[in-house]
Amino acid sequence: MTQTDLPQENFVDFSLINIDTVLWSIVSGIIVLFFLFRASRKASAGVPTRFQAAVEILVEFAESQSKALVNGPNGYIAPLGLTIFLWVIVMNCMDLVPVDLPMTLINVFGLDVQHQRILPTADVNGPLGMSMAVLALILFYSFKVKKVGGFLKELCTAPFGIWLLPFNIILNIVEYISKAFSLGMRLFGNMFAGELIFCLIALLGATGTWWGFGLHWLAGSAWAIFHILIIVLQGYIFMTLTLVYLGQAHEAH
Repeated sequence: MTQTDLPQENFVDFSLINIDTVLWSIVSGIIVLFFLFRASRKASAGVPTRFQAAVEILVEFAESQSKALVNGPNGYIAPLGLTIFLWVIVMNCMDLVPVDLPMTLINVFGLDVQHQRILPTADVNGPLGMSMAVLALILFYSFKVKKVGGFLKELCTAPFGIWLLPFNIILNIVEYISKAFSLGMRLFGNMFAGELIFCLIALLGATGTWWGFGLHWLAGSAWAIFHILIIVLQGYIFMTLTLVYLGQAHEAH
C-alpha cells in the first residue's frame, strides 16, 4: 500500500511512500517502547521478577557490546544498541504473523485497503532507511569526536597520505556509502528470502490435497521454528555492525 495506491516499479522511487512499512515500523517501535517502559516501572532493588531479570540481561548485553566495540563515551551508544536490537527483532517477528491476519483486521474495521505488507524489513525501503539513519549517526559522531579539522584531515589523507588526496576522498566516500548500503541490504535480503519461503510453503495448502495440506503444516512449523533463529540473528548483526561503525567513527586512522 503506497501513498498513491500504485505499486513501486523502480528499486528506488522517492515519489512513493509505503504506508504499510511506515505503519508497522511505528507499531513495532511502540511495542519496544512499551516493553522498556513496563520494565522500568516494575524495576525494584529487591529480588527481581523473571521479567525484570530478562530485561536486565538484555541491558547488560547491550552495554557490554557497546563497551567492547566503541572506544568512547557510552552514555547514548548502549541505549541506541539496545533499541536497535529490540526494534529489529520485533519488526522481524511480524513475519511469524499469518499473512491474512492484517487484511482480516482491516476488513473488520471497514477500511478501503487492497494490500497490506506487515513485514517492514522485507521492504527494501525500511532497512535502507534505517541504514541511512545509521550513516547519519556515523557522520555526526565523526564530526563530534574528531571535529571538522580532524574529519577533513582523515577524509583527505587516509589511507594513502596527502599526495593521493583525490583517491583518498573517493575511497572514503565509497566506504561510507558501502557501509550503509550493505547494512540495509543484508537485513532486507535475509528477511525477504524468509518471507518468500513462507509464501511458497503457504501455496502447498492451496493445492486442495490432503498431502499438500499436511506438508504445508509440517514445513511451515519447521521453517517458523528455524526462522526464529534468523529473526534474532539479524537483530544482533544489525546492532553489532552499527556499534562497529560507530566505534570506527570514534577512532582516528
